[in-house]
Amino acid sequence: MPFRSLGLDAAILKAVQETGYTEPTPIQSAAIPFILQRRDLIGIAQTGTGKTAAFTLPILSVLAASPSKGVRALVVAPTRELVVQIEENVRAYAKHLSLTVATIFGGVSERPQIKALEQGADIVIATPGRLLDLIRGREKAFANIEFLVLDEADRMLDMGFVPAIRQIVKLLPRKRQTLFFSATLSREIEKLTGEFLTEPETVEIGRRSNPADTVSQSVYEIPQHLKPGLLLHLLQHDKLNMVLVFTRTKHGADRIARRLEQAGIATGTIHSNRSQNQRLRALNEFREGKIRVLVATDIAARGIDVDGISHVVNYDFPPHHEDYVHRIGRTGRAKAVGEAISFVSREDEDAVRALERFTRRGIPRHKAEGFDYTAPAPPRDKGGDRRPPRRPGEVRAPRPAARRDFSQERSAEGSHSHSGNKSYGSAGGGEQRTRSRGRSDGKPRSISMSGEAGKSAGGPAKKGGIGRFLGFGRRK
Repeated sequence: MPFRSLGLDAAILKAVQETGYTEPTPIQSAAIPFILQRRDLIGIAQTGTGKTAAFTLPILSVLAASPSKGVRALVVAPTRELVVQIEENVRAYAKHLSLTVATIFGGVSERPQIKALEQGADIVIATPGRLLDLIRGREKAFANIEFLVLDEADRMLDMGFVPAIRQIVKLLPRKRQTLFFSATLSREIEKLTGEFLTEPETVEIGRRSNPADTVSQSVYEIPQHLKPGLLLHLLQHDKLNMVLVFTRTKHGADRIARRLEQAGIATGTIHSNRSQNQRLRALNEFREGKIRVLVATDIAARGIDVDGISHVVNYDFPPHHEDYVHRIGRTGRAKAVGEAISFVSREDEDAVRALERFTRRGIPRHKAEGFDYTAPAPPRDKGGDRRPPRRPGEVRAPRPAARRDFSQERSAEGSHSHSGNKSYGSAGGGEQRTRSRGRSDGKPRSISMSGEAGKSAGGPAKKGGIGRFLGFGRRK
């Protein structure tokens, strides 16, 4: 089926042809007619199958048919990288139209974004947080919204964006067309769509939450301390020419990048501690081939659309099926062939087996030829920072007491706040202690305990219990 059979505007068909696409993908063929019929839609398809064009092309076609002033389409996405990716697609397909596009996301100046809202760009693409910051007091700018698109809808609804999305929706006209698109959409999250969509059509291509068929998958079972060496060993092969490495933490990403740079491998990083300009520069250098390896946290799993990624390496195996699907979906895009490699240590075995049960597909286990799997783990540093061995007769000053930083840290990987109190907790509501910082009246500081550890606080002190914790001897 050619694109011209879908009923799109002639100027858009010309732009599509100039990009080199000749036939629509299954998700585009199924979704575009419903959107042109002005129906609400839930679109589900594997990563790399053209979902962005599936909603961009018909929206542009409708807007081009009836020119009007003001913001008419709002696209909301979970990350800055995804916002930029969508903007690139919109500009490519709208190059022969007189439509304006604006992006709204954090990490950059608000002034041009505010100006774009006030001037009334036809299409606004935004992240939820910055959009809420700027929309207040400017609600009239969204009075003529015709389209609301939630891209990566499961991510936004499942990862804490529900309150923000609800606030945004309240500010929009009730009469509008709403589109949800994602590579995965759990049944539980799908129930929430009833709040935002009216009698939607559902288009589902392939089995939901399955990895793309164009990506070959493999697992390397490896102890944690051997992962850096295995990554360097695999990168000796020229076939790993454009590699995206995923880590669990931003500090882990930095450590891996430094190790690769020391080995002479051009490497960039993307995570929430990097500024927007740094992240865009790393992404562009990766796209242009100036760096061979890009190390990223899951903030990039749904926002990187780079042609030619040969391999995705899960340096840290993801605990959730959806994150695995989106990570490896960065390769094997647009019918290209890619390879996904996962490093799996002992603590990851349950997650791997759960993924295999979920996808009903086993993942082959591989051994790296020529790699030494017997190297011992380095000695653990029990004292924090390491000191060189003491020389004969040397007298050292005592270590300064460790001071903890209780400042609040917020990042895209998660939000953790620490006040002046110190607390220890578990997901099951277990032990929790609170220590005061000291008292000015000279009395001993108070210690309150809750959970299992606090059960003995009001009764006899037992060995190893609250009495021992407070420094008292064993009661006789």
